[in-house]
Amino acid sequence: MSQPHPNQPYQPGPQWGAPPPKQPSFLDWVKAHKAISAVGAGVAVVIVGAAMASGAGNPPPAPSTPTPPVAAAAPAQSAPAAAPAATTPTATVPAAQTKQVDLPNFVGMGLQSAQDKAQASGFYFLTSHDALGRSRMQLDDRNWKVCTQSPAAGQQKIDVKVDMGAVKLDENCPAQDQGASTPKAAGSMPDFRGKSMAAVRDAMDRSTSFQVKDLLEGRMVLLESNWQVCTQDPKPGTALNGQPVSLGVVKFEEKCP
Repeated sequence: MSQPHPNQPYQPGPQWGAPPPKQPSFLDWVKAHKAISAVGAGVAVVIVGAAMASGAGNPPPAPSTPTPPVAAAAPAQSAPAAAPAATTPTATVPAAQTKQVDLPNFVGMGLQSAQDKAQASGFYFLTSHDALGRSRMQLDDRNWKVCTQSPAAGQQKIDVKVDMGAVKLDENCPAQDQGASTPKAAGSMPDFRGKSMAAVRDAMDRSTSFQVKDLLEGRMVLLESNWQVCTQDPKPGTALNGQPVSLGVVKFEEKCP
């Protein structure tokens, strides 16, 4: 036996004896079992035919049509209620306003004491004025005394207005209350002699121009309610057409010259 050359790959030589048996393939197995293959094919044909027959006898269902939603029924509207019958409103007066109580007599009392007593008796609608008609304000009620009252003492409604005419403590009450306000001049010049300068200004139109002169000493007339008229121009009864007014005055404790 020859040895392989060291530079050449080894190649086996021819094998001696019978060749090894060959493994059968799937095709060889089918050929060897033709009867089994024919039966299997027949079964397959039967199954496919049954399926086709079943499909032909039962057509596919038609596609379902979506059902539109049913609109909710509108709520039933009740018939409008009948309007109530018109009634005539009846004014109701609170009992406190119709109650009557005894109104005290305030004449001769100090103004402050009189007002306190009125409130203690249930009367709160109180006012006061200068009984001399000089248009003075009662700034300090303790410096004034009551000369008149309206309404008079006796049974009165609890909500009545109580007005007190007063003068200062060192003054005498007039024989007749000069009233809470001065009447307005209407078309002609009133007689202002003996009236306070303040009352004259209240009676005349607010646009009236005044010239005021102290007839005794030429003093300045500052607090007009303390001065009384002695002379006037225009004279009483003269038609008023916006002309200026001239007045000669003195203090109330003085006499006109």
